[in-house]
Amino acid sequence: MSIEQTLNERSGSKCELCGAESNLSIYEVPPVTDSSADKSILACDTCQTQINNPDQMDANHWRCLNDSMWNTEPAVQVMAWRLLTRLSSESSQSNKVWPQDLLDMLYLEDDVKAWAEAGLETSAESDNTPTKDSNGTTLIAGDTVTLIKDLVVKGAGFTAKRGTVVKNISLTDNPEHIEGRVNGTRIVLVSAFLKKSN
Repeated sequence: MSIEQTLNERSGSKCELCGAESNLSIYEVPPVTDSSADKSILACDTCQTQINNPDQMDANHWRCLNDSMWNTEPAVQVMAWRLLTRLSSESSQSNKVWPQDLLDMLYLEDDVKAWAEAGLETSAESDNTPTKDSNGTTLIAGDTVTLIKDLVVKGAGFTAKRGTVVKNISLTDNPEHIEGRVNGTRIVLVSAFLKKSN
């Protein structure tokens, strides 16, 4: 069974964060070392856009975490913890209370908490120097890019062809690199050989 089929079955074909039933896709919970359903959630476009663009977060949308934080899946718990942590630190004073109250109630096993905290560190570190494509356009997590030259993928035994589209990229600690899926394999790509797609 594919990751997407597993997630659809697990979630009842609903966003595992807000319960939406349309525009669903796989969101791999960083840091990603290997792709699996255990390390991913099924999330709608609205949730993914706000996760990938923290400056666009709508605190009221995330009141759904009051329900989803009790999900038994560690990947969902990790995302709920990270979002509540972000909301409680960045929201206006009037909106800080409820995320902090939920955080105080949310219990995570030690390994799940370590995973949740690791993702926060990654996003904080990558904020320093922006990742730019070949045209100097700033790339953000979740963007779609196109390869501008053929790239030999060492260790994977294939060449990523010029014109290949890579969707839902992830940023890395190195501003010159991004991670993305090509031919079903998650690889690191040099941002200078990419062009942001509209």
